[in-house]
Amino acid sequence: MELIKIANHVTEVAKQAGDFIRQERKTFDPDKIEYKGLNDLVSYVDKNAEKIIVEGLKKVLPEAGFITEEKTTTVIGERYNWIIDPLDGTTNFIHGLPAFSVSIALKEYDELILGVVYEINQDECFYAWKDAPAYLNGREIRVSKNKIVADSLIATGFPYYDFTKQSAYIALFTELMRNCHGLRRIGSAAVDLAYTACGRFDAFYEYNLNAWDVAAGIVIVKQAGGHIVNFKGGDEVLEARELLATNGNITSELLTAIQKYF
Repeated sequence: MELIKIANHVTEVAKQAGDFIRQERKTFDPDKIEYKGLNDLVSYVDKNAEKIIVEGLKKVLPEAGFITEEKTTTVIGERYNWIIDPLDGTTNFIHGLPAFSVSIALKEYDELILGVVYEINQDECFYAWKDAPAYLNGREIRVSKNKIVADSLIATGFPYYDFTKQSAYIALFTELMRNCHGLRRIGSAAVDLAYTACGRFDAFYEYNLNAWDVAAGIVIVKQAGGHIVNFKGGDEVLEARELLATNGNITSELLTAIQKYF
């Protein structure tokens, strides 16, 4: 399998879905919002974008199955599966806040081997595949070089429907707020990971994540030289549903802070 050719096709599929989302944003009717759960929003835009992606990816790797947020298909492949978030940052999209993305990853058995994150508003396509560098619009990217948290800009995500760990989260947030250059909450985990991969953020952490939120970004961060662990410091993040992504230099320092509260 030539992953470089597959990556090129997937970036085009992501951009096609992104073009659709961009056009729909211009005339989007908030009355068409649906609720999957508390503060968990979806619209026809998410669903139709997912259909565009699924149909496009069927042509790229016909034998692959799909793990998708909106469940427009439930076909699971034996060896290959695409992991898709058609619109990561739906709440931003609905409110007209320009930070939302398309996220597509490819998993071979249990290994993530390719990832594409297309940030629609800036027309920035981040992508990477196994045993190769990470790229942004054709330019190779690397994680930052900062060596301590005190010099770092860190991204996170806020709890929005599961508040059982809210007190621990706020305590950690308070500690980091006092000990780094700043904390940011973009509203799209896929974008947070992409920005970590290219050095805009030095780290990103969040819990209660789904595979489609982070699978593509994980590949991109790793191939850009970064480090991905769960809050215990282990390698498994998709099942753990918690993630710390760093430039590799500040992992230990951040884990020490995280493990005080989680």
